[in-house]
Amino acid sequence: MEQELMRIGVSLPDNLLTKFDSIIDQRGYSSRSEGIRDAIRSYITHYEWMNDVKGRRVATITLIYEYMKRGLSSSLTEIQHDNSSLIKSSIITHLDNDNCLEVIVLDGERQDVRSMTEKLMSLKGVKYVKLNTAHPPEATTQILEEV
Repeated sequence: MEQELMRIGVSLPDNLLTKFDSIIDQRGYSSRSEGIRDAIRSYITHYEWMNDVKGRRVATITLIYEYMKRGLSSSLTEIQHDNSSLIKSSIITHLDNDNCLEVIVLDGERQDVRSMTEKLMSLKGVKYVKLNTAHPPEATTQILEEV
């Protein structure tokens, strides 16, 4: 059974489109549309994985963001202050004159970790966000004992 295709328009900065086109060529996609469909499938899978995380988690959030983006530093600080009970540590390094890399170490309930991650993802000027989670040591021991 064939699905109906919907047409959408997307506005992208030139450098992002150039990188995307390069990846499409390298991976052998027949069109930008196929590459975009694959990227959207990956995004949906990641979102569903984030929703599936249960209970207490230890985690890292890795961010790359534009250092000079107006208001971004204060928004990042505000989100982190609002979630200070989750944050165990963080480190920031300046990649160049325009970009910073930040790694935030967290320990808390999955819904709180996920909520904080999504708030950071939604900020303009944040170029990259990656959440990695793990069971805390006592939960991992219990899971291994059950196997």
